[in-house]
Amino acid sequence: MTLDTHCHLTHHRFADDADDAVTRARDAGLSGCISIGTGVEDAKRCLELSRRNPGFIHCTAGLDPFTANDAGPRFADELAALRDCLAGGGFCAVGEVGLDYHYDLQPRRVQAEQLELQLELAADLDLPVVIHVREAHEDMATLLGQHPRNRGVIHSFTAGPAEAERYLELGWHLAFNGVLTFKNADEVREAAGRVPKDRLLVETDSPYLAPTPHRGKRCEPALVLHTLERLASLHGLPVEQLGAITAENARRLFDLR
Repeated sequence: MTLDTHCHLTHHRFADDADDAVTRARDAGLSGCISIGTGVEDAKRCLELSRRNPGFIHCTAGLDPFTANDAGPRFADELAALRDCLAGGGFCAVGEVGLDYHYDLQPRRVQAEQLELQLELAADLDLPVVIHVREAHEDMATLLGQHPRNRGVIHSFTAGPAEAERYLELGWHLAFNGVLTFKNADEVREAAGRVPKDRLLVETDSPYLAPTPHRGKRCEPALVLHTLERLASLHGLPVEQLGAITAENARRLFDLR
């Protein structure tokens, strides 16, 4: 059926059963998962997982806002290590990378500079980008508009129709996760219902944001089907049909053929 385009199977909450979670994803009918590398060492673990599950687990590598913040003055060294890691092959995207204004991280100017360096790296390598954005949509859309060579996905989209429209105008995909099923997410559902079908992706962001009826529990890729069901209802399509559409969108964007 569909692909979970954003999960963290190397997270410590999967330390004891990552392989079992992959098996459950296969049994649920998923056609693949993209495990997101947050930092170079985590990306290497994702690559190992993908090699154990060829054709089913894909992986990315990037310096997300939290990893970049932790690097501090060593960011340039981490960026060089990221470049070397990506150059070795096996990764389908750069990410997640982005802006996060919710937490007390690097100053906004520094976050933007670090993101732009990774956008340029992705463009040089001709790789799509997985974008993390929290409470920074205006700045993110402006910045992405200044980097037309890039393509990719706004992951965990939880804003409204206006923000969605701006990203769509810039050519980006939008990925929806369990938040789409939450009771208080009417604005997110309104946005999701307006996204053209060829720009839709689904994800879990496992182990976070488990969809209803599993909210509050650890999330895992198999649960993406709950989000897919809600998204299909918003577009008036059978689940199987939208599953095939989102899977094809993911294969095309991330070159998973």
